Amino acid sequence: MALSAAALRRKCDAPPQNRDAIRRIKLNCDVKASWRHNWEMSTPKRATVYFDPEVHKALRLRAATNDQSISDMVNAAVKVSLAEDAADLAAFEKRKREKSVSFDSFVQGMKRRGVI
Repeated sequence: MALSAAALRRKCDAPPQNRDAIRRIKLNCDVKASWRHNWEMSTPKRATVYFDPEVHKALRLRAATNDQSISDMVNAAVKVSLAEDAADLAAFEKRKREKSVSFDSFVQGMKRRGVI
């Protein structure tokens, strides 16, 4: 059943009533033009991660001790890692205008100054 452009826009703009409606709308709506984009980004996404047996055991024990799920712990660790990456990128951006010094010239300068 083909929908007219106007009918399709109405379906995309209205919140879905059930999962089947969501699936049908996902096939027909433009993500950037609908409420669905924000709705989908706010729901947790599933990923499969394989851990070494020892790491998995440590995670299970830590999760039980902290009364958390492994998923919550992994999510927090990934967020910390991404925040570190963002800080590194900001530092690179801040220092991009600095003059670059080669390793050889730096070592020679240390030798001239009597450091080594």
